[in-house]
Amino acid sequence: MADGHLILAAGALLVAGLVASLVADRVRVPSLVLFLGVGMLVGSDGLGWITFGNYRLERTIGVISLALILFEGGLTSGLLHLRSVLRAAAVLATVGTAITAAIVGLAAAALFSFSTTQGLLLGAILSSTDGAAIFALLRGSTLSRKLARTLEGESGLNDPVAVLLVLGFIDVLIKPRYQASDMAVLFVREIGIGLLIGLLTGAVAVYALRLARFATAGLYPVASLGVVAVAYGGADTLHGSGFLAVYLAGLMIGSATVPAERTIVTFHQGLGWVAQVAMFLSLGLLVFPRQLPSVAVKGTVLALVLVFIARPVAVVISTLPFAYSWRERLILGWAGLRGAVPVVLATFPVIDHVPRSVEFFNIVFFAVLVSTIAQGSTFESLARRLRLTTNVPALPRPLTESGTIRSLGAEVLEYPIAPGDAIAGAHVRDLGLPRDAVVNVIVRDERAIPPRGSTQLRPGDELHVLISEESAHVVQSLISRWRDGPVGTAARPRAALTGRRPIFSVWSWDPERDGESAQPATIAGQSVIDQLRIRRDCPGGLWVLADGRYAVTGPLAAVGSRRDLGAWARRRMRHASDDERAWLKNVVGALAAERLDPVPARSERRS
Repeated sequence: MADGHLILAAGALLVAGLVASLVADRVRVPSLVLFLGVGMLVGSDGLGWITFGNYRLERTIGVISLALILFEGGLTSGLLHLRSVLRAAAVLATVGTAITAAIVGLAAAALFSFSTTQGLLLGAILSSTDGAAIFALLRGSTLSRKLARTLEGESGLNDPVAVLLVLGFIDVLIKPRYQASDMAVLFVREIGIGLLIGLLTGAVAVYALRLARFATAGLYPVASLGVVAVAYGGADTLHGSGFLAVYLAGLMIGSATVPAERTIVTFHQGLGWVAQVAMFLSLGLLVFPRQLPSVAVKGTVLALVLVFIARPVAVVISTLPFAYSWRERLILGWAGLRGAVPVVLATFPVIDHVPRSVEFFNIVFFAVLVSTIAQGSTFESLARRLRLTTNVPALPRPLTESGTIRSLGAEVLEYPIAPGDAIAGAHVRDLGLPRDAVVNVIVRDERAIPPRGSTQLRPGDELHVLISEESAHVVQSLISRWRDGPVGTAARPRAALTGRRPIFSVWSWDPERDGESAQPATIAGQSVIDQLRIRRDCPGGLWVLADGRYAVTGPLAAVGSRRDLGAWARRRMRHASDDERAWLKNVVGALAAERLDPVPARSERRS
């Protein structure tokens, strides 16, 4: 095929895959099934437009695609999101995968008259849930975050386990002296090296991305793509698990604050979809429908054993030590989608000339088809019936990068407010931003609104936050509060009635004696209970104290009643510099607003 024809065919297949994706959304069928169908349609046994039977090339395509998909999954998850369910996900990925392989393997041996080892090899091929299918499922789901994170972690961690089981059983079949102890050594070596290379590559990548100052944001995805290649290639060269290394590297980058973070994530999300389309289309080309009738009935029965027996049993046993309800275990069992991973693993015994390996490939096809259609098309409705859905997406919405001014040491980040977010209905002053971060614009109904501290936030608003690189990690830590609460400050205690006029005092602020003027815990011996304003020209702010008085901090500090502090600020404005005068005007305005509309208690805000 000429170069032009080859490029045209590739482009046509990608367009067909996109059309299939649109159709899948309309007919409520997982798009991966239609990608597979398009490949079968244009393949050798279909229209015959493309002749393809190269299992070795298919394995290469599958390995590269899976590495990209796993990296994207780790990148969009991050260790912080998975931390609460990491142990459960790890047990599901190891013990659950092994139990699934054993049950399916024994059933396969009985159905197809395989030897026990051959059956266990087929069980190992079918034991892994598919990261691409799981991530695609969760993107359109509102499943509870706990269950979504469990499935994310499991699908990222169980691929290396399944690969090791497949390689081990292949060696048992083709190497006469290969024993269970050799498989154990293989498992420890692959997991250990994959873990080491993944963590090392991720740590170095985070450090290098923070240190680098690329001229354009487009170079950061190039660097992250290099991380994928180094992580997988380094681990595989040292005979470790490349898939584990890639996933861990993605998790570490996804957990850190790096420049152009949103650009990197967007790039790898698009690349992940390209990988999924390419992988399923090529797998469809490799399926020969004329070979399927001989294993159709038994292959479907084996798929039903996998879906209704092996996966649920594995989930129940694996989650016994953890706090999951029977409804949560039921949905975890039903979410064990098989996809491209088993089909790619089925090419391994074909390449190694394992007896009856082509039959394995055709059996796996039925298992993937039944799992994807039956489970993928009914998952969301079942989750709703079990009352395990929420009003927010299953996968966390990342902050989106609307512009980058890294050369000036800052970035602009965009945060969309969902109806269920805690800050919906709150005020800009309730966001709790650090001193060197500010909301510079609110986009509402396609209009820009200049923000003020009293501006009320609404569902559907998009916050554009200007933040310095030094404080980026602080904003990231606030995201969970913006989503889940609490926001703002606690209710202010009433000041004690003493019958005396509140004391007013002014002094030069001494950091060694008085502490940090931008974040003081106490001022003049009184606890700080609220922050009204942040000073921008230098560290400082306007605060409410436990005894009911107000305080101004900065190079010069003042404490007194609202009236006394306002009068002091107006007097000082006459001789202040331009920057200080602007700050004092802000103080006077805030104190006047306190008289008309004092800051409500936290419970009043949420109501």
